[in-house]
Amino acid sequence: MDIKEQIAKAVDKITKDKNLQEQFQKDPVKALESVLGIDLPDDVVNQVVQGVKARLTADKVSDSVDALKSFLKK
Repeated sequence: MDIKEQIAKAVDKITKDKNLQEQFQKDPVKALESVLGIDLPDDVVNQVVQGVKARLTADKVSDSVDALKSFLKK
């Protein structure tokens, strides 16, 4: 199983669905298992959860930086 691929798949689906975002915040393991459609071993699911959290945080930071750049150009 390619963990990076699973992370990318999860991030893609979670960022497009507000309900999944809320579920991921409340219970990331259940959210990932429903998104990926598989029951992952604990050690793998924890790696995927951490990877997804990191990507989502990075995306939010990137969006904020882009918004700030846009604001400063005005």
